[in-house]
Amino acid sequence: MNYILFDGPARTALLPFTFTRPVADILIGILTIREKWERHLGSTTTTLTEEYLSEKYPMVEMEDNVMINASYLPNPSLAELVSNLEPNQALFKGDDVIAFYTQELQEEVDFDQYEIIDYKEDCLFIANTWDIFSKNDAAIREDFEFLTEDRKSQPIPASVNVISPENIFIEEGAKLEFVTLNASTGPIYIGRDSEIMEGSVIRGPFALCEHARVKLSAKIYGATTVGSYSVVGGEINNSVLFSHSNKGHDGFLGNSVLGEWCNIGADSNNSNLKNNYEEVKLWNYDKESFTKTGLQFCGLMMGDHSKCGINTMFNTGTVVGVSSNIFGSGFPRNFIPSFSWGGATGFTTYITKKAFETARIVMSRRNVAFDEKEARILEHIFEESKQWRKDTVV
Repeated sequence: MNYILFDGPARTALLPFTFTRPVADILIGILTIREKWERHLGSTTTTLTEEYLSEKYPMVEMEDNVMINASYLPNPSLAELVSNLEPNQALFKGDDVIAFYTQELQEEVDFDQYEIIDYKEDCLFIANTWDIFSKNDAAIREDFEFLTEDRKSQPIPASVNVISPENIFIEEGAKLEFVTLNASTGPIYIGRDSEIMEGSVIRGPFALCEHARVKLSAKIYGATTVGSYSVVGGEINNSVLFSHSNKGHDGFLGNSVLGEWCNIGADSNNSNLKNNYEEVKLWNYDKESFTKTGLQFCGLMMGDHSKCGINTMFNTGTVVGVSSNIFGSGFPRNFIPSFSWGGATGFTTYITKKAFETARIVMSRRNVAFDEKEARILEHIFEESKQWRKDTVV
């Protein structure tokens, strides 16, 4: 069967992370949404997404196709229903389509012509950026159970101070000595060839993906995910870092999401609670205004390739776009458009030539090429985000 993950109506609400990737490639729990579906279905997937992303994330159409709404995270029962769909059957959760079997892809689908199957069980889905961290606890637990079923963990080293070792799984090649792991509050997953350095204290649920590192004496609270090849240190609470991002020094990151290729400077902090304890509002790209999240705790949303200098301070509920560079004293505003350069005293436009030079250097350090596909995606984002930036350039 040919499975195609489509962005669905939540795509705009998941900006800035979906500027540079389909919804399917968002990391939540231990795996990306695409990886979850592929492992549950035992099949590869392709993607129906924005045209400017389709060169990097192409769609393969065949005679028989099952379209899957990528906002929905699979579980065993949901994956079984999707894999057993027959032509002109559609699986719904309330008014939302989860998946449908089609033999002819069309821009608009008339579900009156389909047999509707109502999915009545609970399942995880992401409809907003803050869902990535607020539902990460449940996502880690589901992924942990799925990935570790009928498998044996590598032994926990004798020097590790551990609580509830039955809730800890260590993959091959992982290194950890003289650390404290408390899995009584949720599972702890330590990925292949990752490392937790001495003195670190970690409370589950926690996921350290392959080749990621936790630096000396880090303090990490659940529910936190550190993506592959990312590096973390200092204090982190209930946050998700996508792959190849760094928050490697002292400073606090809480109730936050960082995209790929981000860097948080030493002693930088974000606020995750307003001084008056009111509900946090976040920038909404669709409405072009700040909208309520329903959350009392909400920190920093930072898109791919964005960075901040040392001692940067982010206010509660700050949204940073793609390829922005923030520095200086004081609190910058809590919506920073893509390709912005500056801080609390003001911003100018960060031109693509200079942004691309930095991206090439950063990615080459991890032996990843910054190619023309990446450049074209970022060029599109630069043009699309002009409406929110000032005209001056740097």
